[in-house]
Amino acid sequence: MAREEFPVRGVDHVRFFVGNARQSAYFYRNAFGFDVIAYAGLETKLKHEAGYVLRQGKITFVLASALRPDHPESQRVVLHGDGVQDIALEVDDVQKAYDMATSRGAVGAVPPTLLEDEFGVYEYATIKAYGDTTHSFINRDRYRGVFAPGYLPIDPDRYGPRRLDPTGLVSIDHIVCNVEEGKMNEWVDFYRNVMGFEQLVHFDDKDISTEYSALMSKVVQNGTGRIKFPINEPAKGRRRSQIQEFLDFYGGPGVQHIAMTTTNIIQTVRAMRNNDVSFLRVPREYYEALPERVGKIDENIEDLAELGILVDRDDEGYLLQIFTKPVADRPTLFFEIIERHGSRSFGKGNFKALFEAIEREQARRGTL
Repeated sequence: MAREEFPVRGVDHVRFFVGNARQSAYFYRNAFGFDVIAYAGLETKLKHEAGYVLRQGKITFVLASALRPDHPESQRVVLHGDGVQDIALEVDDVQKAYDMATSRGAVGAVPPTLLEDEFGVYEYATIKAYGDTTHSFINRDRYRGVFAPGYLPIDPDRYGPRRLDPTGLVSIDHIVCNVEEGKMNEWVDFYRNVMGFEQLVHFDDKDISTEYSALMSKVVQNGTGRIKFPINEPAKGRRRSQIQEFLDFYGGPGVQHIAMTTTNIIQTVRAMRNNDVSFLRVPREYYEALPERVGKIDENIEDLAELGILVDRDDEGYLLQIFTKPVADRPTLFFEIIERHGSRSFGKGNFKALFEAIEREQARRGTL
């Protein structure tokens, strides 16, 4: 008898816990082009935290911070700095998703809960994942408010007029986590056994290595392919890899980066650079070898070289990608911008150039 499929539709939102949600919202609004659409806090009768909901395309971020030191997550920022607290998944049935997950070995954090206001009923439950990261199961089929009970549309007096110049980000392509050495397979098994994900691809230290550092990575995805979670662990290297650097400064496993799609990466990256977003750069020689390595592409290579955009090809097409530098002072969370032209892979041909670019930044930080 076939195992019942886990009832997940896609990523509903990503919740970040940060030191100052208002200032973080300003950053993502003005640097990444998100629109701030909703707010929760003292003015909406939420006494323990402030939250801002940001949206661009199909991407929704929630930025939350504590209003008092007795907030249950107040020490999270001390330990991690700003980072991802919860990856919320939209499901058909919250109770069913929670029951299936916990019966398959997941640890429950919040049981199925109904929140209700004048806009309807919002249902959610939460399970634990790697480190202190969680997954919430969300269903808003009976909810018509701006986001969730406690949140109201943003007041222009609080945050200025709505932003009219998005950067062209469309959706979340994948979310990458870093776990401790020896733990990757444990979390691959978690997603396979608990949520019915399948392993899509495996990279080992022969695929992803430089002179100084290496990592192991496996990618899991749900049945529809809408949710992809690469899981990295450090491998033995001559020096401290970027994965170990993350674990050291984050204080344990967590979300390393979020990849967001665009339909025109050149326009998106130009807009983000104009907004003072910093990206990793690769040497000019990378682009001299590009035509022979990837063949014909639609984009002008000079434009890609000017902006530092990487290209890779697989049997199904090609992709273009670029990575920001860490978005906070700790060398932890960063973002990837990706445009796919048929390719469903993750840029294996770019790993060496990317790692060397990261190691140059590590050397500047004195953490290599």
